[in-house]
Amino acid sequence: MREFKVTEAQVADFHSDGFVQIDRIISDESVALLRERFDKLFAEDYETGIAPDEVNWQVDRDPPENTRQLCNAWKSDRGVARVILGSDIGRACATLGGWPGARISQDNLLWKPPGGKPLGFHQDSAYEQWTAIPDWASCWIALDDTTAEGGTVEYVRGSHRWGQSGKIDQFHAPKNPIKELSAAADAAGIESPERVPIVVKAGGGAFHQGWTWHGSDINHTQKPRRSIVAHCMSSENKFHSEFVSSIYSRYKKFGTVEMDESFFPIIWRLDGYRSEFLEQYSANNPTRGT
Repeated sequence: MREFKVTEAQVADFHSDGFVQIDRIISDESVALLRERFDKLFAEDYETGIAPDEVNWQVDRDPPENTRQLCNAWKSDRGVARVILGSDIGRACATLGGWPGARISQDNLLWKPPGGKPLGFHQDSAYEQWTAIPDWASCWIALDDTTAEGGTVEYVRGSHRWGQSGKIDQFHAPKNPIKELSAAADAAGIESPERVPIVVKAGGGAFHQGWTWHGSDINHTQKPRRSIVAHCMSSENKFHSEFVSSIYSRYKKFGTVEMDESFFPIIWRLDGYRSEFLEQYSANNPTRGT
């Protein structure tokens, strides 16, 4: 099985720019597997019988030109879980985040159709205030060859040093996807923010820091743009004692701020530990490829 590792130079770029592009993260076999799973998941055919924590696009409910999104589909499909919960992704995120280990906070499955509308530029960690350590390191993986005109993800170089902003007004299909980005740049004294589109072959992608501004524009091509994201947090993270998420705080037990590994599994730790159920959970599914 292929084991991905980040290099010292890539770690340096991550801390300097707030992101680092990687030409190859998963195999072609894994790409093919995930594309197959996308068709089923967005048709609400859930292999485990459990719906994702967030279903932000449904047939006959939402505009067909909107970017489709599911969150925590690893709970719905063990093929997705086998990729998202891989120890190599966890090790890379922990290394980049400077943590002793990595938990999965959530995954995202994103499907931008031809002509698909933008996703607003935002900072991921603004959405993780329900944790004691609201810092993410995330792995974004392309499942189609990407182009700048195809609505690929764009990172704003150095924007992780601009300070912490809040949630944006409209994440899906905003009329002005850079509204909050522009305000943050002005506040930081940045006249011309440098937007960097991630152009890679399917199976490549990028890692980004939780406070790095990023989003995506319209898909001006006739091809879909599908991607999958693993958002990781420190293995030592806990629930915030006061702040609440309307979705993810439902997994908090009464009387404790400890996180249950059934819902936020540890996918890599420096001492070799992984949440015990992970291997059995995905054992009967296709491998990630070599």
